[in-house]
Amino acid sequence: MTETLEIVTFRLKPGAEAGFVASNGIMTDWLARQPGFLGRHLGRLEDGSWVDVVRWQSMEQARAAAGRIMAEIGNSAAIQAIEPASVDMNHATIALSRQAHL
Repeated sequence: MTETLEIVTFRLKPGAEAGFVASNGIMTDWLARQPGFLGRHLGRLEDGSWVDVVRWQSMEQARAAAGRIMAEIGNSAAIQAIEPASVDMNHATIALSRQAHL
């Protein structure tokens, strides 16, 4: 299996900023239960949009989870805060990875 990054950029609906990060617990918990989940990073970009980067054990596992998320937790506050038309999802096979030694 080749590790995969899922990179999702999006904007929030007007007024949805407050509590958005706190409401993401349900999404993080859901992701953690999915086969192949390795980690998640959620961040705000300089232009005010957001990026969600999820690391998976394989492309197949990433795509399978992406195909289920809306049916399983699409009504959650975290997902409902996102402007649907702004979502851009991509998957990338990891070619090089290195972690800092602490």
